[in-house]
Amino acid sequence: MTEPSKLSHHSVPEHQPAAGGIAARARAAAGPQYLSGLNPEQREAVETLDGPVLVLAGAGTGKTRVLTTRIAHILSQGRARPHEILSVTFTNKAAREMKLRLGQMLGQAVEGMPWLGTFHSIGGRILRIHAELVQLKSNFTVLDVDDQVRLLKQLLQAENIDDKRWPARMLAGLIDSWKNRGLAPGQVPAGEAAMFGNGKGGKLYASYQERLKILNAADFGDLLLENIRLFRENPDVLRQYQNRFKFILVDEYQDTNVAQYLWLRLLSQAPSRPGAPLSAIIPGATESSVIPGRIEDANSDVRSHIKESRDEDNGPRDSGSALSAHPGMTAAASPAPPKNICCVGDDDQSIYGWRGAEVDNILRFEHDFPGAKVIRLERNYRSTGHILAAASHLIAHNEGRLGKTLRTEDVDGEKVTVTGAWDSEEEARAIGEEIEELQRAGENLNEVAILVRASFQMREFEDRFVTLGLPYRVIGGPRFYERAEIRDALAYLRVINSPADDLAFERIVNVPKRGLGDATVQLLHDHARKRRMPLFEAARAVVETDELKPKARGALRDLILQFDRWRAQREVTAHTELAEIVLDESGYTEMWQKDRSADAAGRLDNLKELVRSMEEFENLQGFLEHISLVMDRDGDASDEAVSLMTLHSAKGLEFDNVFLPGWEEGLFPSQRTLDEQGRAGLEEERRLAHVGLTRARRRAKLYFATNRRIHGTWSTTIPSRFLDELPSANVEITESKGGSGWGGAGGYGPSRFDNIDSFGSSYSTPGWQRAQANRNRGQARGGFEESQSSFSGGFSRNKRGPLVIEGELVAKSTGTVSEFSLDDRVFHQKFGYGHVVKIDGNKLTIAFEKAGEKKVVDSFVERA
Repeated sequence: MTEPSKLSHHSVPEHQPAAGGIAARARAAAGPQYLSGLNPEQREAVETLDGPVLVLAGAGTGKTRVLTTRIAHILSQGRARPHEILSVTFTNKAAREMKLRLGQMLGQAVEGMPWLGTFHSIGGRILRIHAELVQLKSNFTVLDVDDQVRLLKQLLQAENIDDKRWPARMLAGLIDSWKNRGLAPGQVPAGEAAMFGNGKGGKLYASYQERLKILNAADFGDLLLENIRLFRENPDVLRQYQNRFKFILVDEYQDTNVAQYLWLRLLSQAPSRPGAPLSAIIPGATESSVIPGRIEDANSDVRSHIKESRDEDNGPRDSGSALSAHPGMTAAASPAPPKNICCVGDDDQSIYGWRGAEVDNILRFEHDFPGAKVIRLERNYRSTGHILAAASHLIAHNEGRLGKTLRTEDVDGEKVTVTGAWDSEEEARAIGEEIEELQRAGENLNEVAILVRASFQMREFEDRFVTLGLPYRVIGGPRFYERAEIRDALAYLRVINSPADDLAFERIVNVPKRGLGDATVQLLHDHARKRRMPLFEAARAVVETDELKPKARGALRDLILQFDRWRAQREVTAHTELAEIVLDESGYTEMWQKDRSADAAGRLDNLKELVRSMEEFENLQGFLEHISLVMDRDGDASDEAVSLMTLHSAKGLEFDNVFLPGWEEGLFPSQRTLDEQGRAGLEEERRLAHVGLTRARRRAKLYFATNRRIHGTWSTTIPSRFLDELPSANVEITESKGGSGWGGAGGYGPSRFDNIDSFGSSYSTPGWQRAQANRNRGQARGGFEESQSSFSGGFSRNKRGPLVIEGELVAKSTGTVSEFSLDDRVFHQKFGYGHVVKIDGNKLTIAFEKAGEKKVVDSFVERA
């Protein structure tokens, strides 16, 4: 037997654990547990730690998991300590969720991560440490919006500017937009500064900033703007944080605005030596240029001043862009390499352009960080195949995107359905019935959501759900009847209906402002208690005395006379018309028309929707009783309920069943957005549609109405262009369950694809071309029968099953003969009385006495 010491090397063969063997499995089990369950793309995003990385994470692909696992990997590999990681989110909720997940992965290590939070919370922390460098003290106050508006009102008064013509709230919005773009007072373009206060906008901005310093205060925008100034004017402070943060991680990068972008760019570069040039701070920038497509595009005056100037001590200098870095830095041999920054986002979900978000930030990542690695997360863990295919095909029509295609290993599931309704009432009725069917089938109402483009659409659904007894909750805002403007309008109507309604009278006695402040209201209360009378009658008595100052007395007397006049009109005027009169004569509508805040237009739309909702009731009393039923629905938050919200509020949420009503031109895409932003607005609207579809796990149901009341007027609408951009193989047309069909080739009115001349050669979308080809094929095989009826749109359809989308959105006609005859007098619930002038099957053309000639299905009318 050979002694062990004399065994040759060749006697001991090299060993590697067999694949799948005990040793291999044991070694894998000994590895980091947090990496288990990651797919290859997710794992690559976690393990690629060096250099700039962009993770393009589509909807439902697990981006939050990637971000938190990446932090865990950095810490477990010893690449950085917790306080050396800067992790930035957009909301406090997201920051809390990340901390919770990290705590589950790593135990208490998350407690040592002071730099995990929102942009503004981290910016505020840095600002308090170095407050003196920006003329503040460390205990500075952060003003809320109300404080900002009060301060700006003082400045307007000092400049003798009419705050009714130039509201302080409008100026606050302008200043906030300038700060979001990283513009200090001296950098605001002259044209923009001149838009407010007869050319004094820039001066007011500067005065506002000076006043903030005197008050030792900052507003929300300053938390980043002053950070940028701090870093630009104090290179040593910037280097301190560049040295501290070895890794930077950013969530929802597609939603960053210019100020957030600038802040990140400064921090994300490797520490520069004292005297480093601009190019060492921001790669690709030179002393005579700044980053294309940014602040300088909005400020050509500043850009024109960027030039090289020589100084015997400091060399080249950048003299003035909002994006310029540190004055007085000399040239270096070569720019420092970028730091380890990882940005996670989805260019297809950038939907907040209206509040300053710049989708270009993510589109330009590879330009901003040369050599960046782009990792696409395309495997979706949320939605079924048909839903993902529809969403991917839709968003592919956008030109401004980096490109990716979502896929799933799940089943194809149900096709996306598209349903047309006669009007918004039928749309709400149909969706309500579908939800009831889901509930009967055992679906949890918490897994049902209705996502609308505009908040005024919610009213129809809220009323319908109250009628059906379906519990619901409004996400991201109050219920329709709980909104401030609706409560104010209802308060006026309540006082008209019942003068003894003290709560309603007190709510609107000084809305809009009439100079009747708290002292006046208190006097009325005192008088009412002493005399044991309602507040309104106390006001009537007080105006006959000298207890009030003449101005207040006159305003109160005018208000009382208005209510007396409105009550008299109530007897002879329709309650809907009375509501319009009250809102106009009280000055309430004008108050919101003059308000320049971002939500003012939406509030006006809500008021119009309120007036429209009154049409369903015989009188004001009946309407107010209905409102009391709607308001008295405060179920437990834990109860099952349908979720009702806007598409913007739905970001980050998911549900088994998603209903998407209102897919019509002018509403979605929003005409206002198209008018203001053109193609960029259209692409953001399309991204919003993509977000809506990808909220659905199992079912996505799209609806549109042929008739909708917008801005107080009934209009015939056109189905949204987005419907034609859906893939036919993944979409099914269904009939409305909320009543009779809607017209066209089945009772709806003409299809928009019937008349080629109406669009001309400029309309050449694939959906339109498919529609024309399909129509021609149908005519050739007898599928269409030409008819002279203008109502049928030129043809009627033979009966067949649900259509797969081919550029046209239709439902079956009943095919029955109408029981009405020419000249029959009929009544329609919406259009009133009229007589029949034309009959085509079950479709009638009726000359209404007030509404004019309309085409309707005979089931909507009755003999008068």
